[in-house]
Amino acid sequence: MTDLVTLAGHPPLHEPALLVVLDGWIDAGAAAGTAINTILDSHGSELVASFDADDLLDHRARRPVMSLVEGHMASLAWPSIELRALTDERGRHVLALVGAEPDHNWRRFTDTVVDLALDLGVRMVVGLGAYPAAVPHTRDTHLALTSPSLDLLNSFTGFVRGTVDVPAGIQASIEHAASTAGLPALGLWAQVPHYISGMPYAPGALALIDGLGQIAGIELKNGSLITDAETSRSHLDELIAGNSQHQQMIQQLEELYDATDVGEGLGPLPTGDELAAEFQAFLREQGDGG
Repeated sequence: MTDLVTLAGHPPLHEPALLVVLDGWIDAGAAAGTAINTILDSHGSELVASFDADDLLDHRARRPVMSLVEGHMASLAWPSIELRALTDERGRHVLALVGAEPDHNWRRFTDTVVDLALDLGVRMVVGLGAYPAAVPHTRDTHLALTSPSLDLLNSFTGFVRGTVDVPAGIQASIEHAASTAGLPALGLWAQVPHYISGMPYAPGALALIDGLGQIAGIELKNGSLITDAETSRSHLDELIAGNSQHQQMIQQLEELYDATDVGEGLGPLPTGDELAAEFQAFLREQGDGG
């Protein structure tokens, strides 16, 4: 273990699944962030380890948050990276790596996370994310899978499997290193309608939590996400009802969605070049692309 991590006392863990959700990578509709926050809030969690933010983060890019109350500096909250433990509805152990995506020392951080996962008896690693896609909000959210292991990928059906070159995040680095170390590793992605990828999209978060049950065998609470998803759908329906061009776009997306087998190739995705451009545009909107 390196000096990047400080261990905390915690109860014994039995073959936990490790979820990786670090802020700063592609998370259209804040689906992955909402999913992991819902999981942590619903189940409660204990700190297992914390990482050295001074070595990993650029504090001019990720500044601490100062809370002022009538001129009084009440608190100063620094960005952090933590490993937290919780128990699902079946009593199975789950670890969550949460916080800010590192700005520096990616290889050291990756090696530290994988070494820690091996020491804690992690049985599989799942990174969560969401990306903008040519899909309508009026249909169920499709989930995509990625993995360094083709055998592992082939063991699951009913998920989109895309072909495209895009910039990688630290989660991809962790998944690749984990797979090399012998740990099953997957990326689980929600497809968020491209026309609302910049606003919170509860259906994407709900789909990710459901997807974790399918691929990791863990049963997690979804908090208020079912109600939030229904509210989101109703709000979008109202917005689109007043614009004939938007209605036509939704109809075209529905026809494409309905005509495509999610298990074949790209499913309802645009072409590789179009998706790469969509990714880059989304990153620029979030201030992380160039």
